[in-house]
Amino acid sequence: MASSTGNDVILLAHGDGGLLTHRLLEKYFLPRFDNELLHQLTDAASFPVKPGHMAITTDAFVVDPIFFPAGDIGKLAVCGTVNDLAVSGAKPLYLAASFIIEEGFPLASLERIVASIAKTCSEAGVAIVAGDTKVVGRGQADKIYITTTGIGYLLPEARLGYRRIEPGDCIIINGPLGNHGLSVLLERESFDMDAGIVSDCAPLNGMTERLIRQFPSVKFMRDLTRGGFATNAKEIALQAAVDLRLDEKSIPIDDNVKGITDILGLDPLYLANEGKFLAIISKKEAGKAVDLLQNEFSCTKSCIIGTIDAGKGDVFLKTELGGTRRLNMLTGAPLPRIC
Repeated sequence: MASSTGNDVILLAHGDGGLLTHRLLEKYFLPRFDNELLHQLTDAASFPVKPGHMAITTDAFVVDPIFFPAGDIGKLAVCGTVNDLAVSGAKPLYLAASFIIEEGFPLASLERIVASIAKTCSEAGVAIVAGDTKVVGRGQADKIYITTTGIGYLLPEARLGYRRIEPGDCIIINGPLGNHGLSVLLERESFDMDAGIVSDCAPLNGMTERLIRQFPSVKFMRDLTRGGFATNAKEIALQAAVDLRLDEKSIPIDDNVKGITDILGLDPLYLANEGKFLAIISKKEAGKAVDLLQNEFSCTKSCIIGTIDAGKGDVFLKTELGGTRRLNMLTGAPLPRIC
């Protein structure tokens, strides 16, 4: 991993605040994250805010491996934080990013990650306005960890909350489930399977903003990350004190994902996603919302997958065989470090 000259890897001195730290910032970070607010280079970013409610979220990313099909830890760090804001009814604006890097980490890999962050920020329409870098000794971290904090403002049309969910509402998702978690697992374990499965990691704020602005009856949203769809559905049912009734035939899962999970004994409903969200919306607007996702955002497999019933926090899945399965939260950690 390390070079005998130290010219192409991270050194402890890169984190001491001296010359090498400044060179790291000037060569790798500042050119990629170029914007007026960041170039102030003060201890805290200062930016204008609109009247109304702001939204803030923070997350840490420790995925293993750091590079996986159609994504990497940098893209994940941006999408994860942007999407948490987006499904909360906010328009993401700014990110702060902190990096913990292990001594000996290749500078070429750092450059690749920083470039990915910059590209994803551009796609999401957000700017990195503050950050920090720390270097730890060999064995004190696993390559690189990234923490991102996101700030945005709540859309004036957004009225999202558990209390708005009521019987008769429809549940929609924007596409197939399980791709991210399975792609990371296959890359990590090096299974001899050429399944063509890639991560769905993507910013969702363009979709969520359009839905919120166009459909007043959008009542709740959730991105389906750790614990997958099933765990998030159960959390929603408990918090809203309702039952979710789902149709297994309607839930989109790609054939290659279904095939590999069957072989490995995994349930795609419990695998993490990084570009999928669930929305609860009134029955009268659900079909139009799906049409919007399919036609304007190319989410061809977006669909209605179930409805809300009166209840006490259960999730019922009508199986393809006609039976009923009760979904609960994920127990244990079959796929750790996937986000």
